[in-house]
Amino acid sequence: MKKLKVPYLPALDVLDMSSVGFLMENKAQRESIDMINWNEFPYKPIVAFDIARSDTSLYIRYFVKGNLLKAVYEKDNSPVYEDSCVEFFMKKTNDDTYMNFEFNCIGTCDASRRLSRDIKSPLSEEEYASIRRYTPLDHSSFGEKKGVYSWELVVAIPFSIMGLNPADLPEKIWGNFYKCADDTDFPHYVTWSPIEALHPDFHRPEFFGEIRF
Repeated sequence: MKKLKVPYLPALDVLDMSSVGFLMENKAQRESIDMINWNEFPYKPIVAFDIARSDTSLYIRYFVKGNLLKAVYEKDNSPVYEDSCVEFFMKKTNDDTYMNFEFNCIGTCDASRRLSRDIKSPLSEEEYASIRRYTPLDHSSFGEKKGVYSWELVVAIPFSIMGLNPADLPEKIWGNFYKCADDTDFPHYVTWSPIEALHPDFHRPEFFGEIRF
């Protein structure tokens, strides 16, 4: 099980999302998404993320370099895991539910409150709108592009959406960070904290790592 500590950077909330990366470059906690848990899917793009928090939100800045680029979905609440996708799953201590936040490379989001892979409640349109996102890529769809591509995505997820009180955060939550691209010529399922399962399955809260505030 992995562990990380989330730095507190209050200035994040006053910055434009296009400028957040410059602060996180120097002050955030950097981690790698580099665990291959299933030998039948050996492809591993280069993936890292910076993580920090403000008074209101959790900020994650993803970096990816890999052998394809795809973004078919432009509308939130779509199956972006089929595209070039990065993900964050989280749960509170002693909570039977968990949440998934999935983003393709143009910033389209799929997020839900879940009891399991199949039992879920999607976010409302207002909740989706409150998740701030920035990517240098245009928010327009395209099919799979062959070749080596590098991309970046910055997201700010309000603590309130995660069921956390920003004024009284818990000592820790639990979570995992993922990289995937299911419907591509290079399908892969790479994780931050390892998962012990027979087949690719990100919906495994029992293998979440520790995220301390």
